[in-house]
Amino acid sequence: MALRGVWQLKKLVVSYCDWGGSSRGIRAFMESHLPAFSEGNPQLEVVTELIRGQHPHLKGYFKNKNERVICVKNMTPEEILQYATGLRNALGRKVVKLKTRHVTKHPSVQGTWTTDLKF
Repeated sequence: MALRGVWQLKKLVVSYCDWGGSSRGIRAFMESHLPAFSEGNPQLEVVTELIRGQHPHLKGYFKNKNERVICVKNMTPEEILQYATGLRNALGRKVVKLKTRHVTKHPSVQGTWTTDLKF
């Protein structure tokens, strides 16, 4: 995703094994979808990495120094393309768990409004 017109994903590393069965889908993805994906995203550096004996994964490096790893073992090329597109569209921010359902800068002194009537 672009934040103020700047794409946040700067590098995508595609790691795979050349003989493992769990890498079958990513090898097909590299032959069919990866060239068109890299041509369609010139702002993105796409690197393939051979790691023998490991499950395949996609690793995204973002501008804010964060990285995100997605395991793609036993997936079809279309599913891997969806994950690669999702990494490209991500901002790279860490996921923050909210403490309450209602987030506000000025919380009410009386508390959150509810439909329950307590006497």
